[in-house]
Amino acid sequence: METMLTLYEWFDVRITKTMGRYGILILRISLGIVFFWFGFLKFFPGLSPAEGLATRTIEVLTLGIIPPSVSIYILATWESLIGLGLILGVSLRFTLLLLFLQMIGTITPVFIFPSEVFVFAPYAPTLEGQYIIKNLVLISAGLVLGATVRGGKIIVEPVVQAEVEPSD
Repeated sequence: METMLTLYEWFDVRITKTMGRYGILILRISLGIVFFWFGFLKFFPGLSPAEGLATRTIEVLTLGIIPPSVSIYILATWESLIGLGLILGVSLRFTLLLLFLQMIGTITPVFIFPSEVFVFAPYAPTLEGQYIIKNLVLISAGLVLGATVRGGKIIVEPVVQAEVEPSD
């Protein structure tokens, strides 16, 4: 039984170290793929399920200055740039700024078009509402990546603190 525990511990340490070594890289690239993919789809009318809601939201936010026929290409470019920045790991501070600004824009339909976002507000989202809610995961991933732009890393080994004896 002790051999099994030792073997388990050996595998657990190796797997944990591998996740720590590659986790941030994989998170950055996979988040980049999601943004690039969703952005690239918007270059082709009718392929993005978020196209209509996104363009109407931008039209309302810009008071009609940017029409849907233009805003979809601006959004497509914006999201594709976020994706490329994350995939290539370039200008991460600027890329993450674009990501967070875009995320602010994606939450606004909840307030502007609640009837399109919820079947029964606030607990039964439509498909578009689910699309918006999943952005919480994208925001969280962006926060984790943001913590690494100044050299932050995942610590896979627990920090052992010296026991301090209480003073009299």
